[in-house]
Amino acid sequence: MTESTHLHTQEPSSSQNTKSIFNLPNNLTIARILMIPLFVAIAYWPPAMGIGMPAISDNVIARVGMSEFSDSLLRHLLLTSVFIIAAITDWLDGYFARKLNVMSAFGRFLDPVADKLMVAAALIVLVQWHPNIIMAIAAIVIISREIAVSALREWMAELGNRTSVAVSYVGKLKTTFQMIAITVLLLNWESLETIGYALMVAAVILTLWSMMIYLKAAWPYLKQSG
Repeated sequence: MTESTHLHTQEPSSSQNTKSIFNLPNNLTIARILMIPLFVAIAYWPPAMGIGMPAISDNVIARVGMSEFSDSLLRHLLLTSVFIIAAITDWLDGYFARKLNVMSAFGRFLDPVADKLMVAAALIVLVQWHPNIIMAIAAIVIISREIAVSALREWMAELGNRTSVAVSYVGKLKTTFQMIAITVLLLNWESLETIGYALMVAAVILTLWSMMIYLKAAWPYLKQSG
């Protein structure tokens, strides 16, 4: 969800070591991780709530009434709500970490992990509901990018490199498109489906763009022998 602008880790200070890792920002991050099994449970249980039903048609709802689609609609509204709440906690944990000055190594590690896990869970659910090439490519590109960049960051940190990568704007833009696209597609409303796919395609393009920026910054080190 959020995008780091550095390819390095910071050494924890002695004052940070004496503080409990279970502060408000980290607790919000942990809560975001705990939302993932809740998200999956809502997506697939109980089965009567319309697993994988087609997009809700506004015309059909107007013709036959909401009762026929109430279970499926409830599932999508709940899923979307959980995803939005997770996104809000992602912003809040960073805000409180800065506001309360309780930034920690544990939080810097856990926050991007929580973000990636929630996005991956949502994409996997969407691929099942929308088994088409656009969703499949989107899921593969977004998840693969996160794996590749995470590995790149770890490798650069091992080199002791503190190179800053100017991906703040692109990263935030990618995250914005990605989060809105997933939210719209989780609602599963036919009238919004085209918009959701367009946003997802834009998110994929921005995802590849941001990855290229990382690779460009790391390329001088990657091409070294030995």
